[in-house]
Amino acid sequence: MNGFLQIVLHSHLPYVLSHGTWPHGADWIFEASAETYIPILQILHKAETDEIPLKFTIGISPVLAEQLAHTSFPEQFVSYLRLKLNSAQEDERYFAEIDDMQRMKLAQMWQDFYTRILHDFQDMNGDIVGEFKKYQDKGAIDIITCAATHGYLPLLGTDNSVYAQIALAKQTHRKHFGSDPKGIWLPEAAYRPRYNWIPPVGDDKTPRLRRGVEEFLYNFDIKFFFVDAHLLKGGKAIGVYIDRFEALKKLWSQFDKQYEPREEIPRSPYKPYLCSSFDGKYATPFYVRDPETGLQVWSGEWGYPGNPAYLDFHKKHFPGGHRYWRVTDAKADLADKELYHPEWIGDTVSEQAHHFANLCEKLIKKISSESNSAPIISAPFDTELLGHWWFEGPDWLFELAKSLKGNENIEMVRGWDYLQKNPPSEIVELPEGSWGQGGFHYIWLNDWTSWTWEHIYEAENVMRDFSNRWVKNPENNRLKRVLMQLGRELLLLESSDWQFLISTWSARDYAEQRVVFHWEKFNEVKKIAELLFDGKEPSSGLWRELELLEGQDDIFHDLDPALWADRNLDF
Repeated sequence: MNGFLQIVLHSHLPYVLSHGTWPHGADWIFEASAETYIPILQILHKAETDEIPLKFTIGISPVLAEQLAHTSFPEQFVSYLRLKLNSAQEDERYFAEIDDMQRMKLAQMWQDFYTRILHDFQDMNGDIVGEFKKYQDKGAIDIITCAATHGYLPLLGTDNSVYAQIALAKQTHRKHFGSDPKGIWLPEAAYRPRYNWIPPVGDDKTPRLRRGVEEFLYNFDIKFFFVDAHLLKGGKAIGVYIDRFEALKKLWSQFDKQYEPREEIPRSPYKPYLCSSFDGKYATPFYVRDPETGLQVWSGEWGYPGNPAYLDFHKKHFPGGHRYWRVTDAKADLADKELYHPEWIGDTVSEQAHHFANLCEKLIKKISSESNSAPIISAPFDTELLGHWWFEGPDWLFELAKSLKGNENIEMVRGWDYLQKNPPSEIVELPEGSWGQGGFHYIWLNDWTSWTWEHIYEAENVMRDFSNRWVKNPENNRLKRVLMQLGRELLLLESSDWQFLISTWSARDYAEQRVVFHWEKFNEVKKIAELLFDGKEPSSGLWRELELLEGQDDIFHDLDPALWADRNLDF
């Protein structure tokens, strides 16, 4: 075997249960479950039945796992599926009445699709998380974790918060998947090394030593993570966005002053390395996103998802919201979209899968001739791209595995399996950055989002101080209950999704409202905690408000208020 291909799928949605439905809210997780998570489970089942060696690494964020495993999810999801079925039936009747036979057949396609999803969901007893665990236990997939609520780790204000995000991630992963996670997908692939750091917003200008992200991973025995290719070069990875916001300049200059200017070093992205920003200590392996193959799947303009035959994501028929049109042309507006033809899809998916397999094989052969070790191509994608955004994506993944069956030059592999046989030895100091636009923090820190960080930093300091007080006298169960909810609100406030949605205008109003909601609820719960710390009794109204909030933001039932205490940072 000359080399390996590691498909990495990152599955994540912010906490949306009990926070709206359509167009923003719980429908996001229902859509992703119906169009992505269950279809991927379906191809895993098909691969097992057909003896196709489909192996990949999949990250499931803790907050997503908590939602999929929530007691309210199955009933809500079944109601959603029945609604989609009913709307497809209504569409069929309407199209038949107006003698539109092509769209009538497509409405029947959607009925068949949602009928299969409903059947399979019920067949797995409504347990999507448990079904993924089955395939992990069978050795088909390697499930890795993410920060608890997808907090953007380089910008969090305290090491206490970084610790809590990763500690809770490991705990939640063990709860749902029965084992500790071997790897982690850092939210937004964002990394920060150890250095003296000053908050980029607010009045606090006091430098404080901050640990490198790898130090936390090493402490929690997490074996590997992933970075974007530009971070591997070792030089400055900052794009044009650095000049658009003063706080970004200040943040980069903090980092830059503490590291001697370095020339970009030619390193291969086709092998793992060890990351350390502290004299070689806490060295943690990492993989690098392959820049050559990634665009084949990521790009909607000239990559596979932009094929004219594929189902168009944007144009929908209302009131049901079903899609009846094809891409037609990646640059075509909605008015110019033509009807979808399912019968065109099989050959197209197969051709693209073989194209990707051949591309990887050629790349592996080239790299192998220049290397003594077996190279690995790491190809990470958002899981929701496959099926939800790119309807034919799960079939493409299956066909890719099928096309690689018996290939003597390249084999699909899970991340941890490869590392055990090919442990890295070269230590690299990575610069700060992410896989966002410009390679730095622009999408999450800009003029539109700076206000969110001011509130996050204030809440983080409160939580740290309360946690330090709590660990001195942890026997008060009522205070524990309050601090658990306070911690939940902080974690939900820290979700990187809010800044992303604000900056990309994807669901800006919803994201801003969610930041405000969790900030206000944090402060309301804070009042109860302050009264209890002072030995005073909160009013019955405050207790009732806490009870209602516990029912709404109902995640991480085993959360420990001590997670944010300073004592945890003695490593």
